[in-house]
Amino acid sequence: MSLLLSCGNADDDVSFNIDLNGDLGQGKPVDSCLDLGENDLILSIQDQFTTLPGKVSIFFKVSDANGNPVSGLTANQFTIYEQGRNDDCFNTISTSESFARISPNSQIFSNNTLLVLDLSASVLSGSLNELKSASVSFVNNVMPPETQDSFKMAIYWFDGEDELHLLQPLTAVKDELTLAIDGITPDISNDPSTDLYGAVIKSTDIAEGLLDEARSNSTISAASVVIFTDGTDQASRYSESDALASVRNADLNISFFTIGLGAEIDTEVLTEIGRTFSVFAGNKEELETTFNDISFRVSERANSFYLFEYCTPKRDGSGVNNLAISVTDDSRQGAVQTEFNANGFSGGCQ
Repeated sequence: MSLLLSCGNADDDVSFNIDLNGDLGQGKPVDSCLDLGENDLILSIQDQFTTLPGKVSIFFKVSDANGNPVSGLTANQFTIYEQGRNDDCFNTISTSESFARISPNSQIFSNNTLLVLDLSASVLSGSLNELKSASVSFVNNVMPPETQDSFKMAIYWFDGEDELHLLQPLTAVKDELTLAIDGITPDISNDPSTDLYGAVIKSTDIAEGLLDEARSNSTISAASVVIFTDGTDQASRYSESDALASVRNADLNISFFTIGLGAEIDTEVLTEIGRTFSVFAGNKEELETTFNDISFRVSERANSFYLFEYCTPKRDGSGVNNLAISVTDDSRQGAVQTEFNANGFSGGCQ
């Protein structure tokens, strides 16, 4: 009997400067005069800025009410509302006349994925070919078709040693990742044990470091840690409580996914480690299916960040203006409100 299970956990929504009253980032609930109704979608503003002569740019993430990412939205699904100092309520701004668009966000956003593979003796002797095929499929699904500097991946592996081995440094080039996977051989490891908890702690530290580096460069960043194993921790170098604490206390901008294979895994522990999502397969033939499931969720999360830009009709002298953005996706809708300063704005927009 084969077993293929997926486990959706309480998904920690990516957040950066989330206020205490809700997951709206720099935004706030929309004024009641618009009467937009209840939010089915959450627009979490991560950053916003203006560019002369009159462009307003809002960078945000879209999630559903359960915190699941919403990807694939287009500019025509958004509605813009502005309220100046002489307006009782908001006025609708035409998205076509304002040249509204979803723009590339590579200059202000970076998304990094860490693929962490268990290459202990049981994997190398029993399921290596299937793991390599599934990993290549994962890379192809997660990395964009065209190379983008804002989307990068690194590959690490672990056995029983007190080290998280680097297989492929962080790169935006898909071919470099697949070549590294193809180069895995059965003799890559010298320690047949499994240091699972050490791998969890070390990969979390690496992800935290990537976020810190991005912040130092004034870049918004998110990271995903994807851990595969076919067993439990056997090396006993680190405790289960320390590993779970590292995940529990990690930056909320880090998503954790786990993939388990076979009958020797501890599904309860892997579910706690994979606080975002976990998938378990009963045999090696199901590995590619499980990796594809996780890759879809990693990709969807990365593509739920949007840079929405438009040309405002507000001009110099109008000062601070309220801005509301709403989005409709089939029967679901959501909105968020913020403000911008139109000082120095003039006709035209680029």
